[in-house]
Amino acid sequence: MGRATRGCGCAIAVLLAVAAAGAYVGWKYVLPWWRTQPPPASGGELTIRILDVGPINGDSILISSPAGKTVLIDAGDTTKGKAVVEALKRNNVQQIDYFIATHPHPDHIGGATEVFKAVKVLNVIDNGQLPSVAPQATPAPKQKQPAPKPAPAPNRRATKATSLTLFYDDYKGAVNSSGAHYETAKQGTKYDLGGGALLTILAPSEPFFTKDKMSTGGNETNANSIVARLDYGSFSMLLTGDAEEQTEHRLLTKDLDLQTKVIKISHHGSKYATSKDFLDRVKPEVAIVSCGAWNRYGHPAQAVLDRLKAANVKLYRTDLQGEITITTRGKTDDMTIKTAKETTEDLWAGRMAQKDDSSRSGFIAYGDFGPPPKPKKTDASDSRR
Repeated sequence: MGRATRGCGCAIAVLLAVAAAGAYVGWKYVLPWWRTQPPPASGGELTIRILDVGPINGDSILISSPAGKTVLIDAGDTTKGKAVVEALKRNNVQQIDYFIATHPHPDHIGGATEVFKAVKVLNVIDNGQLPSVAPQATPAPKQKQPAPKPAPAPNRRATKATSLTLFYDDYKGAVNSSGAHYETAKQGTKYDLGGGALLTILAPSEPFFTKDKMSTGGNETNANSIVARLDYGSFSMLLTGDAEEQTEHRLLTKDLDLQTKVIKISHHGSKYATSKDFLDRVKPEVAIVSCGAWNRYGHPAQAVLDRLKAANVKLYRTDLQGEITITTRGKTDDMTIKTAKETTEDLWAGRMAQKDDSSRSGFIAYGDFGPPPKPKKTDASDSRR
């Protein structure tokens, strides 16, 4: 009897040890993993509209969750605010739960003031960064004169700098007067959009990129863009703003889930983004380029389109197909993509660049107006070869 009791006690001790080990593993590994998983899809419809804010470059993405919450990521250029407002009215959007300004360039937040005038905005999220401006010449110190001189002419450079950043002042003024809750984007922050839809901030992260970190190309304001991930059941989408290759490489060094079904291609398809390493990690099935037919920076770049084609993705472009609408109920293979118009042009043909969109070339994006670049004339003798 005593031996049996002792044997039973040993067995209980072993079971307790196993249970304790299981509990530790669950607390240490399973629970953190479980907390990172998005909620189950409710079965309602999630809609993402990549708005057409061309023919100049720009981004504006409207998300409507299954629970009726609305997110607007960027608002196009200063000349496109009305077009964004019309899209909101067309889709019966009377309130924006979250307005996300990815970075302070006018082709992303220029139209924000029109939006704030038209609809109620509850929350505003941006990266907290100021727009970069070209260095201003420091005036030489004035020497004392025996007689007073007429007042000096206005500092034209300073006036120009002020006018160039007026879009940002207008944006901040609209935010302040709206009464919306404001916060800066923090990596890892999650926003529950209801119905099982979840938006997670992946970038920026400190230290912020500065001009000296952009020696290989790109622009520091773009590199500090907000990057977000949208999840709903089996559906996922990466929303990249104007993130540069430097941003992508930083994301690759972090323990982040980057693989998604859809990617909004960064920086309108700039050659300074959408690196092969990044695409290899994301493994998208669909790529969407938001760009304008009149842009002068060669967006989308042929090199980027070639990388996307090699990755065997389905490509969509707002410059050729207009507004692009994605709908899903979060189930496997139920994603539907529609375009506002058909195109006979080659989706895989890049555009000709007239300017270089890099800090090292003095690039500062404060508007991209004007007619589309004229195609190069082909010499008659070349055509006969």
